[in-house]
Amino acid sequence: MAKLIMTADDSASVRQMVSFTLKQNGYDVLEAVDGKDALAKLSSQKVDMLITDLNMPNVDGLGLIRGVRAGALNKFIPIIMLTTESQDGKKSEGKAAGATGWIVKPFKPEQLIAVIKKVLG
Repeated sequence: MAKLIMTADDSASVRQMVSFTLKQNGYDVLEAVDGKDALAKLSSQKVDMLITDLNMPNVDGLGLIRGVRAGALNKFIPIIMLTTESQDGKKSEGKAAGATGWIVKPFKPEQLIAVIKKVLG
């Protein structure tokens, strides 16, 4: 059975690109338009991994990570931040919130897949 990966990003074009890359590599994809949408979907849907943007309306990436880590269903899944932010301070905040890894946009599809394979095993 294919692994299910959620992608949360307020940019439709980024969601499409991530989704396309994942599907091409045999993953199933669940999309969310922001952190609030992602948390609502994750409350009842078990996923294998979450890829989230940092800067989103309603609930940002850090809020989303904290929400997932505080929940029960997806508490221990790997979470990758996919964002334009590359400052060490932001990365530290992400790690503190519970992020597993960090990819800076723009990203290469093969880079994303390499990280996913490394994290999901």
